[in-house]
Amino acid sequence: MPYLLLALAIGSEICATISLKFTDGFTRLLPSAVVVAGYGLSFVFLARALKHIPVSSAYAIWSGVGTAVVAAIGFAFLGETLNAWKLAGIALIIGGVVALNLGGASH
Repeated sequence: MPYLLLALAIGSEICATISLKFTDGFTRLLPSAVVVAGYGLSFVFLARALKHIPVSSAYAIWSGVGTAVVAAIGFAFLGETLNAWKLAGIALIIGGVVALNLGGASH
């Protein structure tokens, strides 16, 4: 159950972050509401997951997966450019998350 909560936190954060692109500086109501609700839900789910998952692992997974997925969505659907430096950055993020989890964080 804690990892389901973490997955819900990640999904909410991704939806909120992508919605930021469409708020037009928070002048459009629907995308702005999705941003506020998405980040709110994300923190609620993350806080609940932290009852059972060490903060170092949970935050690394939450932020790393969120960053990598948002970047991939930007490249695939929002017309953002992809180059070797950006790929290397994403690989380093993923490597950092893996390293923190292999480090065996204790609760």
